[in-house]
Amino acid sequence: MAIPWGGVNVSHVSDELAAAFQPGDMLIVMQHSGELIHIPSAVAAIAHDAVTGAVDAFAAMGSVSDAQITQFFNDFAAALTDDARFRPIQEANDADVASARDRGRSATRLILDATTRRGMVDGLRGWADAASGRGRVVETVAHDRWRIELVSDGLGVIGFVFEGRPNVFADATGVLRGGNTVVFRIGSDALGTAEAIVTHALTPALESAGLPPGAASLVASPSREAGLAMLGDPRLALAVARGSGEATTRLGAVARQAGNAVSLHGTGGAWIIAGYDADGRDLAAAVYHSLDRKVCNTLNTLCLPRARAADLVPVVLDALERAAERRGANAKLHVLESSVRFVPPEWFARTVAITRAEGDVLEPQAATISQDGLGEEWEWEESPEITLAVVDSVDEAIEWFNRYSPRFVASLISDDATAHSRFFAGIDAPFVGNGFTRWVDGQYALDKPELGLSNWQAGRLFGRGGILSGDSTHTIRTRAIQDDRDLHR
Repeated sequence: MAIPWGGVNVSHVSDELAAAFQPGDMLIVMQHSGELIHIPSAVAAIAHDAVTGAVDAFAAMGSVSDAQITQFFNDFAAALTDDARFRPIQEANDADVASARDRGRSATRLILDATTRRGMVDGLRGWADAASGRGRVVETVAHDRWRIELVSDGLGVIGFVFEGRPNVFADATGVLRGGNTVVFRIGSDALGTAEAIVTHALTPALESAGLPPGAASLVASPSREAGLAMLGDPRLALAVARGSGEATTRLGAVARQAGNAVSLHGTGGAWIIAGYDADGRDLAAAVYHSLDRKVCNTLNTLCLPRARAADLVPVVLDALERAAERRGANAKLHVLESSVRFVPPEWFARTVAITRAEGDVLEPQAATISQDGLGEEWEWEESPEITLAVVDSVDEAIEWFNRYSPRFVASLISDDATAHSRFFAGIDAPFVGNGFTRWVDGQYALDKPELGLSNWQAGRLFGRGGILSGDSTHTIRTRAIQDDRDLHR
């Protein structure tokens, strides 16, 4: 069967899709690529029911007091703090981690250790202490005998899809602070942990605080199609996809096609660009402190000026190796083809063990990369992995960042204030700094629990910053107050 897409294109149903498709199943036709996405009816029903619960709950949130929402966060935090109540959650997480490792999957972000648990509790308590924002008059426009008030209020149902990081589960509930509701789908590797959190902490907290039961709804399906069905539901007020790479891009495309506003988590990693006057110690510190672990704001691509390559390349390689040594691993370097001559040949000749999700793999310590690959994100486990490019100028590095990267985090190492002003004006990124890149985090930078970080890969954001937090998930309602009953226009 021919399926039209994009107005002038056609995709054809494969034999495999035809054989698998059953009455009641969904077919999503991606209008930008022609991809045919098959969603079985059972999976679609799970997502639909979860969104319905959140929609119904949002209708009831207007009668829920701020004190009740505060109690929910405190009760949720208390459940995670209680060792007896947390034990089944820990057991579920241990099982998830073991299963992931047995299947050769990465478990780095999956582990719910003491630090992660404490972070979840601190985040929930942060939401408990945060201001609601509901009913806040943000502006008043006075007229003769009447006035207009712009009032902050709940946005609606927020849909979250995130990778297997259990702590994000607590982050996502932060939208309840402003009177919203949330429906979420976690990666299949962490589904057991998520279900245990719902059973032993989340649901009891909703009940004890008197919040509607669907206020925080889990799409309890291991199928990736469940996340697509959820974000493709037009009843969402905002679709948030955390993670990286093609999966996140696909989720965002499905949500946009359904007419939903989208906040995609930052992908592509961070860029550091050294100026002509870059101090070697400053550059080394920025590199070292940007490679403590692999997350979205980890250093991914490093640009050095050609005129300084001879003295800065050794500084960078030393910082990279120290970052790897700190993790008990070897570093991996990708070098732009035109920059190979600036890197010692032994890096390309040397074979070392690089820690991958499937275990240690023997690889050349350095490999070449084409210019088109400058924006590729390196998803490393224990072995820090970066791209090194030598450029003619900072302006060329800015041009490459704007062309090849997903436009997320950029840092300039320079003591020249004028250079920093030019850099900020020219670089197309929501997050710009002058040192290490790992500061890009709502909790760390703004003292607010973070729901997500957005890049500018799909365009600049409207009316808010790239850090999605509880106080940015709101809408503005307009209220007229008439002092004269006979007011006539």
